[in-house]
Amino acid sequence: MNKVEARQKEIQQAEELLFAGPQALGFAKGLFQGHFVSDWVMPYPDIPAAQQAELNKSLAELRQFLDEHLDPVEIDRQADIPREVIDGLGRVGVLGATASVEYGGRGFTQMANCKLLEEIGRRCASTSVFVNAHHSIGIRALLLFGTHQQKQRWLPKLVNGEQLGAFALTEREAGSDAANVQMQARPTQDGSHFILNGEKRYITNAGIAQVLTVMARTPMPGSDKTAITAFLVTPDMPGFTILEARMPKMGIRGTATGRFSLRDVKVPKENILGPMGKGLKVALTVLDFGRTTFGACCTGAAKTCLRLATEHANTRKQFNKTLGEFDLVKKKIARIAAGAYAMEAMTTITASLIDRGLEDYMIETAMLKVFTTERLWEMINDAFQIYGGSAYFVDLPLERMLRDARINQIGEGSNEVLTSFIALVGMRGPGMEFKEIYDTVMKPSRDRMGKAWAAGMNRLGAAIRIPDVPIRSEQLRANARQLGRLIWRFNFAVNRALITYREPILDMQLVQERIADAATDLFASTCVLSRWDAELQFARRNGDSASADHAAADLFLRQSFRRIRRFLGELTDNDDNSLLATAKSVLGKPPS
Repeated sequence: MNKVEARQKEIQQAEELLFAGPQALGFAKGLFQGHFVSDWVMPYPDIPAAQQAELNKSLAELRQFLDEHLDPVEIDRQADIPREVIDGLGRVGVLGATASVEYGGRGFTQMANCKLLEEIGRRCASTSVFVNAHHSIGIRALLLFGTHQQKQRWLPKLVNGEQLGAFALTEREAGSDAANVQMQARPTQDGSHFILNGEKRYITNAGIAQVLTVMARTPMPGSDKTAITAFLVTPDMPGFTILEARMPKMGIRGTATGRFSLRDVKVPKENILGPMGKGLKVALTVLDFGRTTFGACCTGAAKTCLRLATEHANTRKQFNKTLGEFDLVKKKIARIAAGAYAMEAMTTITASLIDRGLEDYMIETAMLKVFTTERLWEMINDAFQIYGGSAYFVDLPLERMLRDARINQIGEGSNEVLTSFIALVGMRGPGMEFKEIYDTVMKPSRDRMGKAWAAGMNRLGAAIRIPDVPIRSEQLRANARQLGRLIWRFNFAVNRALITYREPILDMQLVQERIADAATDLFASTCVLSRWDAELQFARRNGDSASADHAAADLFLRQSFRRIRRFLGELTDNDDNSLLATAKSVLGKPPS
């Protein structure tokens, strides 16, 4: 098997690992095929009225609790989230929001859960990361893959905060490369237990959790190969040792990020979570959920940036003018507003894919994570600049927000890895169709002709047909047409790249980056257009006029469409050769 076939097999195996059987074409994969899969993104989703009333009540209760008890400055200073805050979050239902009522949870949808995380993300990144680690990834595996008996045993105390959860994947050799877990789990002779050995690091909640979902490598029966299996491990098991309960770090200091080791830890086979050898599926599925609430946390922080920047621009005077009267300040505030609008729209739509029971949304969650974390970093920088030197001091929240936000582009899959992932998985569909056509031309056979004809017609159809974007508001027709044309141009550019570079594109990360960035902006623009359309329809029914939010939506679409054209243009007009030659020259020099 050559390198190309091996890489394609890896991608295929990853998809089969997550999704069994044929899948309907999802939105992101549709973009790469030149299609607009409208029912995934339109009409804009909303929370059912019955749950909305309950959510509103929960949000009011959460806001009151946070106003009275959450002190993000003290949490950062003490590098600890007080136990009374954790207990309070349990009481208001945040720590088990999506767990069913049967186990003491709220039974909320992912969309509703994102609203809770957004509220916490507005105030304290440490607390939002703690909740995300406990609920969105810590106990999510138990919610999704646990047996009824496992849920009955573990969930009640986890959803009310009496016990805390953690998700332990990362090791020295396994981070973004989730499949490279080295921790070993060997069955005992009678098969009743597994003996776990190894170390985990950078695990949020490690030192305070009572239940940890631990990924370890198990032998596969009848084979000399091993596979990853998920285990429920408790720190009271002999051989479980916390090596470092709170690793000092730059930001999100309130979170207990730790290292631990397992030395001959005996775990009952009843603690296996999900199917034996399917731990990677457990991990990757859980991370999809975590990336969605990640987007919600970033959206909350973005709204805080907008509030802080607006307040300061309206009150701070220089040269007999408020800062908000200067165009370069207006530029930053407008950019923050447009980004915050888009982040909320993307988070809502991505969460709705989970709530609707769709399966193949792994590209969308990756896009959401990359987009929201990159935009938040830019927004904090813009707000920081508006405040000037005062932002550098600790009496304002921006220096803490800056420190807290930097981890976002690394955690739950680094943005560089996810960017390549978006491009490679997205291009696999059209790439396989081109391969089918090429193989048939090179080695014609009756068996291949039918598949090659179908593949050719798919590629031809996408090449000559501009997708329709079905919006309801007349004033958005021009935006919808422009989006459809950009999707057509994107598909054309993907096809051209696949034909031009063929197999080497699997290693051409600068090309992958432009394709992924264009696809991500197409998704973001679609979410913004869908939200704007829904809000206009609501306003029309209620006799309201357009709001300032719609100026932000308009600005985002204009800037996003311009970015997409630039990304596609740079596929053929770029400085890649010079860039790579410079890097090679520098990397080859001995340190001076």
